Amino acid sequence: MHARRPLAGRLALLACLAWTACAQASGIFAFTDDEGVEHLSNVPDDRRYRLVWRDGGEARAPLGRPGKGLLALPPSRRPFHAEIHRASQDTGLDTALLHAVVTVESGYNQAAVSPKGARGLMQLMPATARRYGTGNPLDPAENVRAGARYLRDLLALFDNNLELALAAYNAGENAVLRHGRKLPPYAETRRYVPMVVAHYNQLSRQSASN
Repeated sequence: MHARRPLAGRLALLACLAWTACAQASGIFAFTDDEGVEHLSNVPDDRRYRLVWRDGGEARAPLGRPGKGLLALPPSRRPFHAEIHRASQDTGLDTALLHAVVTVESGYNQAAVSPKGARGLMQLMPATARRYGTGNPLDPAENVRAGARYLRDLLALFDNNLELALAAYNAGENAVLRHGRKLPPYAETRRYVPMVVAHYNQLSRQSASN
């Protein structure tokens, strides 16, 4: 006969299972903290994160009250829109595309630093930041401007093939070139590219309807 698990223990087990499933899923995760600040990330490193955008799909549901989640907002109402719009004008890239990259790269966390050392809104590696003259990669305007210029140059390198440019942004241009100008066989890159493209398509539709 199996002993009945105490309620607290069963709840802890359910929380653990939910966290494990969340950590294994891929997409954009979010939670709203006690101060009402919404957090987005593609790395669910906090038990409060819940999947709100699955790879290549639509937003599952906005956080909190309907329409209040960041993923439900059009580009013009998102954080750092002024900086992103200026970078768009500087490079000729679509504002919605830059917002999509920022969403997936950092979840609009200007202080984000990855385990590999990528920093800021568009997760610039130190070498890329130096290459594009960024003195402070955690400064939103500098970071987005450099990231946008890098993405513009990648689009030129890969004949305006957005998927290849995004793959190069994620894995480095040399990785794409080494694999015959095709998406490199990296699981992270294979998840990253369709997620950015899907979110870009959603933002483009939102912009067109406003």
